[in-house]
Amino acid sequence: MKRMTWFNVTSLTLGFAFLYLPMIILVIYSFNASKLVTVWAGFSTRWYSELLQNEAFLNAAWVTIKVAVISSSIATVLGTMAAYVLVRGGRFMGRTLFSGMIYAPLVMPEVITGLSLLLLFIGIGLDRGVLTIVLAHTTFSMCYVSVVVSSRLVSFDRSLEEAALDLGSSPWEAFRLVTLPIIAPAVISGWLLAFTLSLDDLVIASFTAGPSATTLPIKIFSAVRLGVSPEINALSTIMIAIVTVGVITASLVSKRSSLRAQEEARAAERPAT
Repeated sequence: MKRMTWFNVTSLTLGFAFLYLPMIILVIYSFNASKLVTVWAGFSTRWYSELLQNEAFLNAAWVTIKVAVISSSIATVLGTMAAYVLVRGGRFMGRTLFSGMIYAPLVMPEVITGLSLLLLFIGIGLDRGVLTIVLAHTTFSMCYVSVVVSSRLVSFDRSLEEAALDLGSSPWEAFRLVTLPIIAPAVISGWLLAFTLSLDDLVIASFTAGPSATTLPIKIFSAVRLGVSPEINALSTIMIAIVTVGVITASLVSKRSSLRAQEEARAAERPAT
């Protein structure tokens, strides 16, 4: 194992400081009693209570969560189906076009995607609101799910499916009872990725949102243009706390699952008595 040099330690320190020091400062100033975000006037939780009474932010947060859950769920189903077709479908007419349409949103600028969807919704006479945001987020996040699930299906041992079919299972039962549980971590990862992308999206939502549906990134961006308020610091701190808890929980669950799998593997290797 190589020893850490002063250059490596300095680089890591500066890198982590550049990433996390602004977040730490933001969290500290969310408890600032002053209205000025750059002047410390004492510790206070005043802005958290005022945030909970801000109907505009609460409504935007509810719309954002609703859109993220619905769009990521639909994108996960469609992306998994698309990945299964691309990996297991072999060569069929239109495969190149199909795969190109699936992966195009990965490299397409969000401005172009948002503008094209806006023109589509206007052309078909669909009023902009929650539905249009869900459709837009499903469109661009589905490809990310497809990439994640495809990478797992490529390395999947098909002999397990064949064994289930030989034992009398139908193709649907083999997929539901054998394939899906094995690729479930990739499917869940795809859902989390789609949920995060939807939660964080600003550009596409700006084109497809209407007066009746404003997402949290749009609301925060509009508020910041008039100046950063302590309520935004409080809101950002809450979001950081939720993400931190989610990451820690996912890490603990993953570690527990890995330990359980290792214990089962060791148990299977023990000779029967």
